[in-house]
Amino acid sequence: MNRQAQAVVLLLLGGAVLRASVTDLYLRYVKEGLRPFLIAAGLLLVVAAIMTLWYELRPPAPRALAPTGEPATDHDGHGHHEPRVGWLLILPVLGLLLVAPPALGSYAASQAGTALNAPQQSDYPPLPDGDPAPVSVLDYAARALFDRGASIGDRRVLLTGFLATGEDGQPILARMVLSCCAADGRPVKLGLTGDVPAGLPNDSWVEVVGRYSDRIGRDPVNDAEIPYLQVESWRQVPTPKRQYE
Repeated sequence: MNRQAQAVVLLLLGGAVLRASVTDLYLRYVKEGLRPFLIAAGLLLVVAAIMTLWYELRPPAPRALAPTGEPATDHDGHGHHEPRVGWLLILPVLGLLLVAPPALGSYAASQAGTALNAPQQSDYPPLPDGDPAPVSVLDYAARALFDRGASIGDRRVLLTGFLATGEDGQPILARMVLSCCAADGRPVKLGLTGDVPAGLPNDSWVEVVGRYSDRIGRDPVNDAEIPYLQVESWRQVPTPKRQYE
């Protein structure tokens, strides 16, 4: 791979990163707050590729004559070749341009233990206004486990997540939580009781309305506690743009 080919690969890689960054595709890989950094990285790759191409394609400078009257050379006549392994750089480019992998879902949730396996701050603020109060799966799970529902009381809550299969074969509600990117994604799992969603396959997104339940289950993967939600009603919803919390 010569320098011109390297620059083209670099240009494609930068363009692929920019394409993912200016659309919602990047949300399948990283958290929303990292978008500016992805755009900056993509621009730097594109600029570096353009500068490399300009340097390689510009007209060569006149060569000085050697004492013999022949053009001076700066090499011994043997070609220099960069490692061919450099062509492997085109694989992530093709992956970004041609393949749009789905976000982490029920399979990833079933393979990892719930993320709430360590004590957290239990002094929670009041729930948002409204009936039902909209809360995230992570927020409800934390309040249910570490506040024992004291900050929830008898209020109804509204949660959105995807369905996965629990240990007893019953559906659970889950949401993936990212620290940085999809590689470190961990599930937050909620057991469901009451009007449990039925007849839907795994990875179906649902909106559930319910109340705090003091029932606690155990995650078969890491033996962490899994809180439950007493479901009063539910409905299937389209896959949200932001699938991670």
